Amino acid sequence: MNTDLQKQLQEAADRLVESGAETGLQVAVYRHGEQVADVVAGVADTATGRPMTSDTPVYSTSTGKGVTATVVHVLVERGALSYDTPIAELWPEFAAHGKGSATLRHALTHTLGVPGVPVATTPEDLCDWDKMCAAIADATPWWEPGSKTGYHPQSFGYIVGEVVRRATGKPISQVLEEEVAGPLGVADELFFGVPESELGRLARLEEAPLPPGMPEVSPEMFADIPFFRVVDGYTAAPMAAMPDAAFGNRPDVLTSDIPAGGTMTARAVARMYAALMDEVDGVRLVSPERLREVTAVAFTGMDEVAGFPATRALGYALGASEQLSSPTLFGMSGSGGTAAYADAATRTAFALIKNRVSSGDYGTFDHIGRIVMNG
Repeated sequence: MNTDLQKQLQEAADRLVESGAETGLQVAVYRHGEQVADVVAGVADTATGRPMTSDTPVYSTSTGKGVTATVVHVLVERGALSYDTPIAELWPEFAAHGKGSATLRHALTHTLGVPGVPVATTPEDLCDWDKMCAAIADATPWWEPGSKTGYHPQSFGYIVGEVVRRATGKPISQVLEEEVAGPLGVADELFFGVPESELGRLARLEEAPLPPGMPEVSPEMFADIPFFRVVDGYTAAPMAAMPDAAFGNRPDVLTSDIPAGGTMTARAVARMYAALMDEVDGVRLVSPERLREVTAVAFTGMDEVAGFPATRALGYALGASEQLSSPTLFGMSGSGGTAAYADAATRTAFALIKNRVSSGDYGTFDHIGRIVMNG
């Protein structure tokens, strides 16, 4: 461990919990394939007082998209997939309504043109893999695949996951375990669908309290915030399946494969990113050449869903925030404030996983990230 960095991060984590800004959190850092910090603070469940530990998995919404992308890159490295294979070659139903030319590369860069799922989609629907895949396969694209980009909040996971399933004959949760988590020794800390026997280990999510004077939150308030809406055609409506704390605490959601998100520990997902860049205890997930390919700029343009400029690699965002904007940073953030990134220049991988859902607020991540990058 890096004693100075460990101390700085532990002091920061303790302050965040003591101030009431966070309930429980984990921070893990790897450099050149070696773990240099492993920090925990607070509680995993306020009702019982169960402490947060390094091996407490936490549901982490779109931070899981980086895990999904990593599974794909490992399969491409093995020769089981190709980025430019039309999705319909593996999944013929996906060719409906002019999507026959769409490729896995389009899916990874959110340029596929199928960002929405039906407005009435419920949590129960999201847990039904076949139903969701059928609805997405039958969707009409908003734009010609590859011509524009727009964040695919939920559809990303089903599209990429179904491609993986069709190519391997296995659900993506099994492929994650066999090809990524298992070899890295974190099969009990990095999940899509969590085995029922493991649910008791998970942290309990809770909503961040409202700032003074802010009105009570209702679904309608999120209608114009892309991260919290379902889009169907060019209309938007509040999600019937809001990615809030209640959603992330549901046993059916946690035990289902919904690979637009994931359940993980900070040290497990940081270890995964580290193994993309370097050997970690003898395991390297992709070659140096593959790493350069998947972290290069793949598409730049105005995000048609979110309404802001976006620069994307193959399945990862480039740059984490305004404060952490280096183009060599690649990874993914989650809507509740979790995030996991790696810096290809310094070979640093780091993750912040927490159980207080602070929607759209990445202040804690920015604070922790600056310590990591400067420490």
